[in-house]
Amino acid sequence: MDRNAPDINLPDITVIGGGVVGLSVALGLLLDGRRVQVLDGADGDARASQGNFGLVWGQGKGWDYPPYARWTADALAAWPDFAQRLQDASGIDVALDQCGGFEFFTSEEELRAFTGMLTQQQTHLGNRFAYDTLSGDDLRRDMPGIGPDVVGATYSDADGHVNPLRLLRALRRAVLAAGGRISAGAHVTGVAAQPGGGFEIAVSGAAPVRVDRVVLCAGLGTAPLAADLGFATRVAPQRGELLITEKLADRLPFLSSTIRQADEGGLQIGGTKADAGHDDSETLDVMAGLAAHAVAVLPALADLRVIRSWGALRVMSPDGFPVYARSATCPGAFLVTCHSGITLAPLHAAVLPGWIEGRSDAPELEAFDERRFALSSAA
Repeated sequence: MDRNAPDINLPDITVIGGGVVGLSVALGLLLDGRRVQVLDGADGDARASQGNFGLVWGQGKGWDYPPYARWTADALAAWPDFAQRLQDASGIDVALDQCGGFEFFTSEEELRAFTGMLTQQQTHLGNRFAYDTLSGDDLRRDMPGIGPDVVGATYSDADGHVNPLRLLRALRRAVLAAGGRISAGAHVTGVAAQPGGGFEIAVSGAAPVRVDRVVLCAGLGTAPLAADLGFATRVAPQRGELLITEKLADRLPFLSSTIRQADEGGLQIGGTKADAGHDDSETLDVMAGLAAHAVAVLPALADLRVIRSWGALRVMSPDGFPVYARSATCPGAFLVTCHSGITLAPLHAAVLPGWIEGRSDAPELEAFDERRFALSSAA
């Protein structure tokens, strides 16, 4: 036996983070022929993948940043094939429904402002993005029951949603089916570059993990690890709050970014944004505001019972756009973070591995490098 031969059972790449982003990246690398392990945190960690709204959404994304507009449009177009491939690999239907989505407004000023944003987004995307603006009267004619306070809405037929918990389960199964390893409850406390190359990952209560390459996809857990690998990006939490209602016998006549009906029948009502640090608790005044908005859009919802509610933390970069970065000081270390992990999942599982491997056919992601933050500060 050649004692100097590499152990073919050892992973080529370790992904830190087992949420939608980390598992999507891991799946893509596995399908690209890499050996991959995923170090997933504890159930009590702040997990955006278990508290999000499940949208596959494009309206407004990248209106002021063309690379993000194009990246999002690519993801929306890739979702149908991705959902089918996930079902084939995992046996789980993630309930993708790209039926088109509405943004409802009760303020004429806010409607005009958002329409202006979509016009700019369309300028970036040309015929890859289309939207309609409907008046309140148009909406009430086409969807009886829309409330009198709704002054109008925008609509895009590329928008949709999935069942986010089914998506998470499907990704886990697909990763395992592709030969990946997932270590649950692996609380990573540090990552150190080794003098001879590679990295040593410190895991609480376990022996250190030695790896050749590492992809940091730990969401809000990225903050204490990024500096170890020479990354400057500092992610921050943004709290969103949600209401879940009892199941409806009838289907909701629309999907919006703040009101959606899950495939099981209940409504999910959300859309709030708050800078509250790492506090993910729900607040009564915000919950009341969510309920009032839903009733303003569709007054028939007034008698619907709310069965549970929660707060969850989004993962936000300094400018809100994704970050795809290679470490300048620790070769072999990569950082992937975004707050649209569900929308962007098809790209993370398909074209991102080419970027990690440095292939000539890799997407151009310079616009998402973290150097943009240093340049912005210098300006």
